Amino acid sequence: MSTDLTGLFTTSDRDAFFAGLAKAGPVVQGRYVDGTPIWLVTGYEDCLAVLTDSRFSSDLARQGKLDVAAAAGLPEDVLPYLMRTLGAYDPPDHTRLRGLVSREFTARRVHALRPRIQEITDELVDALAGREEADLIEALAYPLPIRVICELLGVPQADQDTWRAWSAALQAADLDGIAAGARGLVAYMGGLIEAKRAEPGDDLLSALVHARDRLSDEELTSVAISILMAGHETTVSLISSGALILLTDPARADLLRGDAGAMAVAVEEMLRVSGPAEISPMRFTLEDVEIGGVAIPEGEVVQIVNAAANRDPRRFADPDQLMLDRSDNAHLGFGHGIHYCLGAALARAEAEIALHTLLVRLPKLRLAVPAEEIIWRPGLVRALTALPVRIAPGSP
Repeated sequence: MSTDLTGLFTTSDRDAFFAGLAKAGPVVQGRYVDGTPIWLVTGYEDCLAVLTDSRFSSDLARQGKLDVAAAAGLPEDVLPYLMRTLGAYDPPDHTRLRGLVSREFTARRVHALRPRIQEITDELVDALAGREEADLIEALAYPLPIRVICELLGVPQADQDTWRAWSAALQAADLDGIAAGARGLVAYMGGLIEAKRAEPGDDLLSALVHARDRLSDEELTSVAISILMAGHETTVSLISSGALILLTDPARADLLRGDAGAMAVAVEEMLRVSGPAEISPMRFTLEDVEIGGVAIPEGEVVQIVNAAANRDPRRFADPDQLMLDRSDNAHLGFGHGIHYCLGAALARAEAEIALHTLLVRLPKLRLAVPAEEIIWRPGLVRALTALPVRIAPGSP
């Protein structure tokens, strides 16, 4: 069985691929997509051990094996802005930055956004209801998170399409496109920060720019870009994969349609079995470490495999079964420990609202093609290429 992560770009069955990694052992040697030797951690308890052990670093600069620029396809001039995200810092720098951002990116701010998330969702579903067929990703799953995160951060609506084009370029296969998208995004964010410095608004970026404990311009740019990127790509995948789950099981959809509260529990199970973050950001050993009975030397690259850990039978009963009412569900879909996803509450809110609104407003929504024709996009993030649906007459 293969322990080479390049398989994520060729496999037609992502679940089977991760199951194969798990069978190889909870801690095994493998290879990253560029061929770099790495250690793969797939056992649930072993992943928790890595995520909470300070002997594992998240700082790319503290390792010498992985060529970050080559692996990411990013030009050197923008690499610090796009690779020095919150997830790539260790304490004490991480503690300082995380504290500054979390002080402004609060649960209260996210809760206050829920009515606006519902408004945007209703607007998009209104447009969807007037069509016979549509790609649910383009019609709802993609535009909703973009509009929400842009409004939260303070990106003007007139700029959102341009920003989306740069963001899409970063996902492209050609290096020239990646470089152009990266440089455009970094330059734009630098200009937006200056605009917020001159005329602050009631948005997250303004709050960060004018925080009492200031971030440097490089830190501001990096944090703002990481919030923008993380705030939409993974949520697009969560909404679309969640919709696919419901569209392929009308009985489950019927149970959730009349109970908005149950959707919150269902979303957690969607994150466990089909979450977008199938692997975590890299970790690097600062000294010799033993995990799961396996000795890992100092200076090694370690890759946590969330998708395998989330189906570990030693932690989850019937792990391959989708149970949308599963109560004991401490999945790793948003990570764990000091690098737990800062935008988890926002992603949950968007998925819950979008999926419940679809069930209620479009009860006759159906897949436009057989489920087996739905294709997962090759790559390191679990995402559908498209989700064609048919909106039946009389719906809503």
